[in-house]
Amino acid sequence: MKSILLLSASLLLVSSCTKNETSPSPTTRVYRMGFANSAPRFDNFDTVLLSLNLWTQRADAAIISTEVPWDSLYSGESAQHYIAHNYTSLAAFYRSKNLKLWVYIDPQNGLNRTSDSYPLVAKGKSIAQADVQKVYRRFTVVMDSMLKPDHLGLALETNLIRAAATSSIYTGVKEAANAAAADVRIIDATVKLSVSVQADVAWGNLVGSGNYVGISQDLIDFPFLQEVGISSYPYFNVSKPEDLPIDYYSKLVDGKSLPVFVSEGGWASGTFAGPNGTITSSPVLQQDYITRQSQLLDHAQAIALFQLTFTDINISLVPGYVDPSIKYFTSLGMVGIHLQAKPSLTTWDNLYKRKFVGN
Repeated sequence: MKSILLLSASLLLVSSCTKNETSPSPTTRVYRMGFANSAPRFDNFDTVLLSLNLWTQRADAAIISTEVPWDSLYSGESAQHYIAHNYTSLAAFYRSKNLKLWVYIDPQNGLNRTSDSYPLVAKGKSIAQADVQKVYRRFTVVMDSMLKPDHLGLALETNLIRAAATSSIYTGVKEAANAAAADVRIIDATVKLSVSVQADVAWGNLVGSGNYVGISQDLIDFPFLQEVGISSYPYFNVSKPEDLPIDYYSKLVDGKSLPVFVSEGGWASGTFAGPNGTITSSPVLQQDYITRQSQLLDHAQAIALFQLTFTDINISLVPGYVDPSIKYFTSLGMVGIHLQAKPSLTTWDNLYKRKFVGN
């Protein structure tokens, strides 16, 4: 990463790794900013479209992050048909807005890292099986060939899967992602390939002793990496955003020539019952997190920042088949369920207004 970014002379990077040291606010940024397509509810087209038009005004990148649509593919729908009806128009819209496109395809369970994707479980199947891996590989190749993303992610939160799931599921994800990387390279020599890792796990939080463990195993297991996506939801373990070490992202690739970017994450704006007790937050803490996030990104010379949710999620309208852990992520948006702005939106907009000087 460090060799390909064009840094403005006015961008002052922090050389110390002490917990609370920060640099003066720069006037430029080297990272692109964006969201995934999100809305408080997806059964109302007008709300989805309004949200899309709101966030694309304050973005220069977009991400499509999705599990493999196992139900559709195993029911006989072709990958081409599914992608044409769900993603091609969206990708075209992003390109009409001059947004760089990241695509991330999850072969596992996005909300429950202990399990295979629920549609696979219902069919008695697992990503550990070779025939299932072939379905994933085919879907990945067609996504790349039809959407032509600038960046392609082949697995999500690999270190969390390794820590939380069975060894057969992790091995299946590893085998599938490496095979998919080889498949994609046959048809596409230019797309940047990656997986994402969970920063909070790498720092010994969520699972572990609280001691930093890094991502060295992920770098070994996925040798095709040209960059590293980072997932981070630190409000589960950290009380205040300013307590995050300034090298929270950069340390993950210390000594490596690998660009990093935040592929998903955020900070809740409300208080709720978490998996290990009450998590107390507020809109002000969320705003503080966006400020701290920018400092972590500057220090890491990151290439992009994504939130998967621009809006809060109306939990009362979430379908019953969605994993209950979705409740922990319903208040991450920059706007509420009625699209009313939160304080964090102002901070995001101020970051976006910095002159982009990245590559």
